[in-house]
Amino acid sequence: MNDFWKEFPLIQQQLNETCELIRRQVKIRNKEIETALIELTYSGGKLLRPAFFFLFAQIGDEQKQDQKQLIKIAASIEILHMATLVHDDIIDDSPLRRGAITIQARYGKDIAVYTGDLLFTEFFELLAETMNGSNFLHTNASAMKRLLLGELDQMHTRYKQSMTVFDYLRSVNGKTAELFSLSCLEGAHFGVASAEVQRLAARIGRHIGIAFQVYDDILDYTADEKTLKKPVLEDLSQGVYTLPLIFAMRKAPERFAYYLEKGADITAEQAIETAQLVHELDGVNDAKAFAKRVTEKALTDIQKLPDCLGKEQLTLLTELLLQRSF
Repeated sequence: MNDFWKEFPLIQQQLNETCELIRRQVKIRNKEIETALIELTYSGGKLLRPAFFFLFAQIGDEQKQDQKQLIKIAASIEILHMATLVHDDIIDDSPLRRGAITIQARYGKDIAVYTGDLLFTEFFELLAETMNGSNFLHTNASAMKRLLLGELDQMHTRYKQSMTVFDYLRSVNGKTAELFSLSCLEGAHFGVASAEVQRLAARIGRHIGIAFQVYDDILDYTADEKTLKKPVLEDLSQGVYTLPLIFAMRKAPERFAYYLEKGADITAEQAIETAQLVHELDGVNDAKAFAKRVTEKALTDIQKLPDCLGKEQLTLLTELLLQRSF
């Protein structure tokens, strides 16, 4: 269990129970794959989505909550996230995830595809157990569709030198912000919070998700591989042009043309030179300022929530996300 959550005793035990449930859910006949999935669950993932789920549940009516149901829904959210990570690693041909060898690198892409698909089935199995007859079955299906469309948007814009902030945000709204928004909304709903809190939760989660992804993309330009626990400049090399690069390119597109015209043939040295240009033209600083503005929108809405310890911890967690190093 991530030591980070020692600062959040309100939800630490629930996150422990969520991880334990995931461990039980991924028990399969293939013990190597089972071990790999358990490692993925416990290998330093931040568990942010279930954490936001539980913090919003704290703002609801504890007397009316079903704690077993909450644990299962939190697990479903993290399992969905895990499935997308496994498939992302296949698409990106990533050798590392959270400092460990990825499933696709260890066992091959075929096995990794089916492993990701298996996790999707576990996600829907938990939904069937906890939301049968609820409108949130449709809500989850719609969220998963938007998540996948966001990933497809990103693939469609690979190596696009005319990439715009709008293109970037359209992808981020689906592939990252959608699941954060769903986590917060479901926490408020199944925590039996008011309709107004649920409305705020969905909006807060979306802003947190956007800021989180922007900062994740910033780290690709600022962190080292040991800290980040995966290869740096991976997105740039694979034609995924994120906000730091987009902001820098807007100032001097001609200075990037030589490097980006190489497409998939860009070398590691050229990727480093491109990153240096991004820093020189303040792309990283501009992206940080953008992430801070979006985070402030989330914090403003958090202040509209009912006063409680959960609200205080939501504020703390949201602020900490701007200070992370991985």
